[in-house]
Amino acid sequence: MTDKHITFNIDYDKLKIFDEYNTEDFIYPIVLSSPHSGRMFPPEFLANTCLSESELRLSEDCFVDELARPASNAGIPLIAMNISRAFIDVNRDKIEIGDSMFFDKTMPENAIGSRRCRVGLGVIPRIVAQNKPIYDGLLSYAEICDRIKFVYDAYHKRLKQLITKCYKKFGFCLVIDCHSMPSKICNIMNENQPIDFCVGNLFDESCPNDISQFFAQQLAKDNQYRVEFNKPYSGAFITFNYCQPRKKIFALQLEVNRSLYVNEISYQKKTDFQTVSTTMSDSIVQLGKFLLDFNK
Repeated sequence: MTDKHITFNIDYDKLKIFDEYNTEDFIYPIVLSSPHSGRMFPPEFLANTCLSESELRLSEDCFVDELARPASNAGIPLIAMNISRAFIDVNRDKIEIGDSMFFDKTMPENAIGSRRCRVGLGVIPRIVAQNKPIYDGLLSYAEICDRIKFVYDAYHKRLKQLITKCYKKFGFCLVIDCHSMPSKICNIMNENQPIDFCVGNLFDESCPNDISQFFAQQLAKDNQYRVEFNKPYSGAFITFNYCQPRKKIFALQLEVNRSLYVNEISYQKKTDFQTVSTTMSDSIVQLGKFLLDFNK
């Protein structure tokens, strides 16, 4: 990265930060979140990045919001980011900020120098998948603060509202944070039998084992799919931040092998898209029914 100063301002009034579905009538005690499926890029951002839109989408959880839509239509609220995670990653703590990204600000004392920050995957990513740099210079800290205020904070404010509403109605809530994972990662442990779904529960810390096991059994669909717990992902910020087991607010991170339903190069849906969507959504709905009995 050079010492070039990159300055621009986003017109946030023109952006729809997220979409939400079925947020009025809660039938099941679940809230769905899709933080990485956004594919919208502010034009001011695109004019100041050194990557193409196709390259910027390398880290995107393609169509995960659409995979989960049938579950939402059955009576489960869904909030889905519209803005790309290459612009801002709402599944990070907002103080996970890289310490060498800015030309006009030294880092605050409470900034987290995490491993993710060091490799460029903090709340404001410096790279996308395949280690491609997003910028060829240094950013304005003031502009980054606006991203956090108008995008990050807006998403989390609404997610918190939905969790609170669910909790008030049912006395408990399960947050399912929905993602996709690159097929390359799914093949690492067993090339002959790649992982199809991963259920992350922070190694049994964010959700009771009975709930996690039931969900995994539904996803496996009579062993048609390989389901793993916490491999390769156990859960990230949303899973960790929103689970309060003692209060009966639980969280799971759901990952689906991207190659099952989309071409990872062209971003085109595969013919099996609807099959995967049905499996995923039916499993979520069955889990909702299970939870209604689980809390009796």
